[in-house]
Amino acid sequence: MTPGRRLAIAEQLYWTARELKAAWLRQQHEGWSEEQVQREVTRIFLHART
Repeated sequence: MTPGRRLAIAEQLYWTARELKAAWLRQQHEGWSEEQVQREVTRIFLHART
């Protein structure tokens, strides 16, 4: 697999993880606006650790 392909797969995985986290937040906080959900997703990913 080429390095470019590996990078593309990693990027796709990152965005999929963000979409899944947003879906979970929407379920947990039904009253939140989409802006609040996206802000929280960004906060979570900025402070994520491995």
